[in-house]
Amino acid sequence: MSGIYLIAVLIVTGGAIAFIGDRLGTKIGKKRLSIFGLRPRHTSNVITIITGFIITALTIGIMSMTSQNVRTALFGLEELNENLALKQSELETLSAELITAKQEYQQANEALDKSKEEVDNLQKEQLTLRDESTKLKAENIEIEMANAKLFSENEQLTEQNGSLTASNEELARNNSALSNSNEKLKSDNKDLETRNNRLREGLVAIREGDIVFRAGEILASGVIKGGREAEEIVKDIDDLAEVATANIARRIGNSGEEAVWIYQPELKETVEKISQSPGDMVLRIISAGNLMKGEPVRTSLELFRNDKIYDKGEFIFTRAYELTDKFNAEGLVRDFLGEVNRTAVSKGVLADPITGAVGVMEGSQLYQVVDAVAHGKGTIILSAYARDVTTSIGPLRLNIEISEAKGNL
Repeated sequence: MSGIYLIAVLIVTGGAIAFIGDRLGTKIGKKRLSIFGLRPRHTSNVITIITGFIITALTIGIMSMTSQNVRTALFGLEELNENLALKQSELETLSAELITAKQEYQQANEALDKSKEEVDNLQKEQLTLRDESTKLKAENIEIEMANAKLFSENEQLTEQNGSLTASNEELARNNSALSNSNEKLKSDNKDLETRNNRLREGLVAIREGDIVFRAGEILASGVIKGGREAEEIVKDIDDLAEVATANIARRIGNSGEEAVWIYQPELKETVEKISQSPGDMVLRIISAGNLMKGEPVRTSLELFRNDKIYDKGEFIFTRAYELTDKFNAEGLVRDFLGEVNRTAVSKGVLADPITGAVGVMEGSQLYQVVDAVAHGKGTIILSAYARDVTTSIGPLRLNIEISEAKGNL
């Protein structure tokens, strides 16, 4: 705004100077004045020029007195330029310092973050060390208490050691007397062992003569559906116990008065397992010991999952046999059936605890197989397949195929 003001003043001043100079020159020309011996016309021109100088000087002087900007523009421009250049240099220096400061600030922030992380780690380590220190202090207290206890016990043991030394001396004196007594006891012991063996042999002979069921022999077995209420499972087990009672009655030859006895905690545990099972379970009631006539029928329970082992027609086992001039066909077939039995047991079919058998085979089928083997020549191949779907409880029923090896036809 001050610049516009100055321009306006200069315009007005210039106009005023021109007007005043013209008027003054005109008046002087009319009066025909002369100075310095000049002609009036030249005197008029000189007066006009001098008047312009004076008015211009007064204008500049008044403006310089009233405006700092005018004084600066007229007399301080060079100094202003120098100050401007100095300020520009300082500004560039400050800008460089600002960039450097920003970099240092960023580095300081990174170092601060790293320091904070290290402080956090140190605080965690301090907490861990504090916990370990507390734990060690507690352990030290326990060790000190244990040491005090051991010290007390050591003193007691020292006292007892003196007593034991005296006792050892007394025992050493009695040892010779005991040695003599020991020899006599050994002689008496041999006589007692001889008599005990004779009694044991007699008792075994008596018991074996009246054994109805052997220990571990199956009295009854069946499949019980799992995942049901305990009352339903107990009823099924009671039904199976009645079957066992009937089997005992048939073996003994009475009317079934020998009821089976099942240990109740074992029964409860068995019922819980069946109730929690999602599938069917095989339950066996077996003799807990050699069962003789007149004794209570004590039993144990065996529980197995009733998984499907073989599908109908599924292959079980095969083996090739080289027939010599003299071979026992029946023995060969029994050997093969033994291999089949072991294979089925390894797959999960439950074997009889006494015989180890898992399957049944009709006599006519066995005769046909033996006869076919007896008439075979060279190398024959026996293959066993499941006749029906077979689960863990069995029995495993077989179809046996006989073929001759290639090159022996």
